[in-house]
Amino acid sequence: MHMIQVIPIPAFEDNYLWLLVHGAYAAVVDPGDAQPVLHYLQQHKLTLCAILCTHHHGDHVGGNRELLAHYPVPVYGPAHETIPGRTHAVVEGDCVQLPKLELELSVIDVPGHTAGHVAYYGAESLFCGDTLFACGCGRLFEGTPQVMYQSLSKIARLPDATQVYCAHEYTLDNIRFAKVVEPANPDLLEREARDRNSRANHQPTVPSFLGLEKRTNPFLRSQVPTVIQAAQTYAGRALTEPWQVFATVRAWKDALD
Repeated sequence: MHMIQVIPIPAFEDNYLWLLVHGAYAAVVDPGDAQPVLHYLQQHKLTLCAILCTHHHGDHVGGNRELLAHYPVPVYGPAHETIPGRTHAVVEGDCVQLPKLELELSVIDVPGHTAGHVAYYGAESLFCGDTLFACGCGRLFEGTPQVMYQSLSKIARLPDATQVYCAHEYTLDNIRFAKVVEPANPDLLEREARDRNSRANHQPTVPSFLGLEKRTNPFLRSQVPTVIQAAQTYAGRALTEPWQVFATVRAWKDALD
C-alpha cells in the first residue's frame, strides 16, 4: 500500500487486527481486542486516528469502547449493523477519508457472513473481514448462498494485484479442504508448500493476492470445470448455476469442519 505500512496484530486464537500506519498516525481495522492495539501504539509512539469495522461480531468490534476511552476517534462501520461507538455509518459507494494517513478507502457491501458486512478497498488493498479468507470464505451466518456468491463475485472483479487482508489465520485448514475439491490443482499445491513454510516460521499467510485466490480458492472458482465436477459429484446431481456450485462447496466444507 502506497506510503502505508500494514501491521498484523495477532489477537485471540487466530484473529488479525490490521493496523494501518503512516508517520506518527495509525488506523485500526476490526479491533476485537483493545489491549494488543494499545500496546503496539504505545510501544511505537503512534496516535490512533480512526477505527474501521467490517461487521458486528465481537471479535471484530469488542475493543472499540476501550480504544475510544484513550483515543476519541471516528469509528466507521456498516450502516445496517450495530457497531459500538460508530460515528460514521457506511454503505457501498461511500469513501472513508483518512487524511492523517493520506489514504482514501472505498466501501463495498459484501453481505453473507453477516447481513450488513462491508469491506474497505483502496491503494490495491482490500480489508474484507470474514467475507473472503485466504483460500476460503466466511460461514453464512446471516446470508443465503446466493447473497454470498454475489459478494464474492464483486470482490473477484477487483484487480488481481489486490492484496487481501482477511481477519483470520485459517489458511492451512482452508487449503486442506481446497485439496479435497481440486486435488490436482498445481497452483494450490505450490501455495500449500509456501504457506506451510510461512507458518512453520511463525509468519502470517496473509495478506494474499486476489489473483492467487482466483487460482486456488474454491469459493471463487464456482465456474471452473474441475470445481463444478467435484461439487456435482458431492451433491449427486447436476448443478446448473454458479451459485449452486458455491452453495454445495460451502455446505461440503461445513460438513467436514
